[in-house]
Amino acid sequence: MAASGFEGFEKRLEIHFSGDDPAIEMGGLRQLDFDSLEQVLHAVQCTVVSAVSNQYFDSYVLSESSLFVYPTKIIIKTCGTTQLLKSIRPFIHFACQMGLIITECRYTRGNYIFPKAQPYPHTSFKEEISYLQDQLPNHLCYRKASVMPSKFTSHSWHVFSACDKFYPIPIPNDQYTVEICMTDLDLVLARKFFKNPDTTGKQMTEVTGIGEIIPSALICEFAFDPCGYSMNGIDGDRYSTIHVTPEDGFSYASYECVGSVYDEDDIDRILKKVVQVFLPGTMSVSISCSSSSSSSEISTRIVKAVEPLGMKRRNCTIDEFPAAGTVVFQTFTLTGNR
Repeated sequence: MAASGFEGFEKRLEIHFSGDDPAIEMGGLRQLDFDSLEQVLHAVQCTVVSAVSNQYFDSYVLSESSLFVYPTKIIIKTCGTTQLLKSIRPFIHFACQMGLIITECRYTRGNYIFPKAQPYPHTSFKEEISYLQDQLPNHLCYRKASVMPSKFTSHSWHVFSACDKFYPIPIPNDQYTVEICMTDLDLVLARKFFKNPDTTGKQMTEVTGIGEIIPSALICEFAFDPCGYSMNGIDGDRYSTIHVTPEDGFSYASYECVGSVYDEDDIDRILKKVVQVFLPGTMSVSISCSSSSSSSEISTRIVKAVEPLGMKRRNCTIDEFPAAGTVVFQTFTLTGNR
């Protein structure tokens, strides 16, 4: 717990590995036993509260956000005063035991609401980058760190990326990741994330409309006491995740998903529904895609989707990163009355 309230803004780490086909065919990183995962999470200072899997990956709802384990990829995001970057060395160690070697690392986060409450190595972005540089092996030699600004001091985007190749590691050119951070949630909508004695996570999913964002997804959710909510959605080989800190004065919600530019109007529909569920006063949207043209197309679709709901775009920043490709960062504010 932070000094003045709970820190909603997450730190996010994505690590890619490669190895011999037999190791990957046997499940790769999914072979990690639960005790090993608990060791990593203990270093980060969080625990597993719920889990669900399918044939493609394992999904864990954490006491502070989420963990996704694919055969050759790990995505972990944690909020509060967790020490996310302390997971890097253990993950690399366990992967090495399986014959896998790290090939790519990405770290992203927004602006902490309570930065002075963050422990080492998260006391500043400079400190985080210094720690990352020390933790990663030398063969990840192509590295870049940058803060993508906005007109609002409360919303900027911190990005670090490292890889072992000059060009991005091949991924489908149509694939993208969307990370949304929302503050100043509508008070009435935020109250739906406060728990009554008999409230379940499933009930929160239904009453808030979260279950309608991606109807085809299998949702694994958790309602926190006295308030707060987390969910992971799995839909084939794609994940989505939501985390909500609803307290007035520092209310926050995040939404993240992966998609394809060939999904027709999926991202348009998803963004509309996300805004309707939370109606934030301020929202930032980061899009990461290997193709700059695809990133531009998706960002334009997002603007067209949310502006009719009263969300006006205030700025747009574009940058290129090793492995991560093109990152487009946009901020929006709500105009008019709720």
